[in-house]
Amino acid sequence: MATTNPLQFIQQVRAEVSKIVWPTRREVLLTTVMVFIMAALTAVFFALVDLLIRSGLQGLLNIFG
Repeated sequence: MATTNPLQFIQQVRAEVSKIVWPTRREVLLTTVMVFIMAALTAVFFALVDLLIRSGLQGLLNIFG
């Protein structure tokens, strides 16, 4: 691995940082809202699956218990 001069390293870091494209405020807001919506949908899905499994197990225990 080649060693570089600290000054060259800082220049390279600045060059790479200048290539970063930051999201706009609207993009951040939209992606944040989408994350909350997907988290809510996932929570509802797993709550329904849990309810279905629980009711199925209770039904089986009532039949055989």
